[in-house]
Amino acid sequence: MDYRSEYQAWCKYAMEDDLQTDLLQYGEEEMEDAFYRNLEFGTGGLRGILGAGTNRMNVYTVAKVTQGLANYLIKEHGNKASVVIGFDSRLKSELFAKTAASVFAANGIYVHLWPKLNPVSTVSFATRFLVASAGVMITASHNPSQYNGYKVYGQDGCQITTEVAKAVLCEIEKLDIFKDIKKLNFDLIFDTDKIQFIKEEVLTAFLEKVKGQSQLYGEEIDKNISIVYSPLNGTGYIPVTRVLDESGFKNVTIVEEQRLPDGNFPTCPYPNPEEAEALALGLAYCKKKNADVLLATDPDCDRVGIAVKNKQEEYVLLSGNETGILLLDYICSQREKHKNMPTKPVMMKTIVSMEMAEEVATYYGVKCINVLTGFKYIGEQIGRLEKTGQEDSFIFGFEESYGYLSGSYVRDKDGVGASYLICEMIAYYKSNGIALWDKLQELYRIYGYYLNTLHSYQFTGSLGADKMKVTMQKMKENLKVDGEFAGLKITKIMDYSLGVGSLPKSSVLKICIDGDSSIIIRPSGTEPKLKLYFSVKAENSEKAREKERKIMKYIEIYIQ
Repeated sequence: MDYRSEYQAWCKYAMEDDLQTDLLQYGEEEMEDAFYRNLEFGTGGLRGILGAGTNRMNVYTVAKVTQGLANYLIKEHGNKASVVIGFDSRLKSELFAKTAASVFAANGIYVHLWPKLNPVSTVSFATRFLVASAGVMITASHNPSQYNGYKVYGQDGCQITTEVAKAVLCEIEKLDIFKDIKKLNFDLIFDTDKIQFIKEEVLTAFLEKVKGQSQLYGEEIDKNISIVYSPLNGTGYIPVTRVLDESGFKNVTIVEEQRLPDGNFPTCPYPNPEEAEALALGLAYCKKKNADVLLATDPDCDRVGIAVKNKQEEYVLLSGNETGILLLDYICSQREKHKNMPTKPVMMKTIVSMEMAEEVATYYGVKCINVLTGFKYIGEQIGRLEKTGQEDSFIFGFEESYGYLSGSYVRDKDGVGASYLICEMIAYYKSNGIALWDKLQELYRIYGYYLNTLHSYQFTGSLGADKMKVTMQKMKENLKVDGEFAGLKITKIMDYSLGVGSLPKSSVLKICIDGDSSIIIRPSGTEPKLKLYFSVKAENSEKAREKERKIMKYIEIYIQ
């Protein structure tokens, strides 16, 4: 791609003032990065930095991908095609949502538009509820404020499959970004037979489904636990507080500085509930209120982070794996206690999520299905159960990156439902004289201590993707079964790019070593990063961390 020629075309045709400002300010390096490629479209849709250029999120890249998606939907559904659109609190999210709506409408595709920002799970839900052909969510999840993105759902409410993504990409690549886009004026066509707002009763129906995930089955508990909640300036405030209030959780304190939507994220530059910095204000509130739990949801409210007190009465952030294990055990134990376990119960997790989940599932007689990284694969598995009339067999799914789902009402992780179930779980245990931290330690005593950590390495610029490929290849060539890895024997190597079991081929490498430990390496699908997932089993946390340090030191030889 000739980035200079592309740059000149944008100087001529991209007339928006902010984009022209960007173009005039670009130096050679910035120009190359903004135009050396088209922003990549895949199963996760688009995600990138805001600004002018083919490798940036702006009204033109949004319009182009929407036109490509519109062409695909018309081929598949003809004049009956319709789409649900939602958006989060990020900079330009509402503008991008209206841009997409205007392009769909110009192509004769009926648009159901959420009237205000809402969690990503409401797009998945509304796509199914309104029987739409597809769903679009404008979001960049938990990325920093300079990012935005475009997420696509199929008519089943699940993120699009690899095959559909390829078909849509084929349509996108046929288009000239300035000459081939159909678009109408949003203000002139709104509230006509082309675009209409989604009604409030759809949100109510969603929240009723969330409340239906209660695991109490009529059991009475004291719900007066002290909850501190932060929406991290995102979409979670209204739906999370509403579902908690309607379910009897009245003692909720909001982190005021992070209550209202704000795409600049002034108090948490990296609005990710996995990061301690993002939860610092919430923890300060907890200490003042002596709260039982801190809840924090990311901007599109599909991830939830929590903190609870340990034995020393200090607040500790739980990992996504730990929260997932606690929820799995709570759901299983309650279903078993109330004789509400399906005949053939199934739980699902991604391959990079805690392997302890398999042991918990086995204890309760629940089948554990491992899928590739990305909640869309969990959604696909639920869809397969639905096609065979076994949808009710699904009891829980989670991924290590703080995503959870306890029902099939949506086909993506749901921070609203997870927030509700976490609060119910804590209230249940407190009513029975058990602290959540103590429950976690009990599970470690039963199943062994697992340390799961994530390490990321940034590979930016036009050469970043090539460097990641070289690193992956170097590991494949040098690491062998029965060889050594950090002084431990390699027991198994799983190269998912060649296919493992029935899973789709993917650029993922798993190295299993002595002592029920493993390392998974994969390039991120949404960021220019190489991600390393460590799973280390040991007698206790000290020995696990010592083992992790040895592994980390060894693996850095390969990452230069």
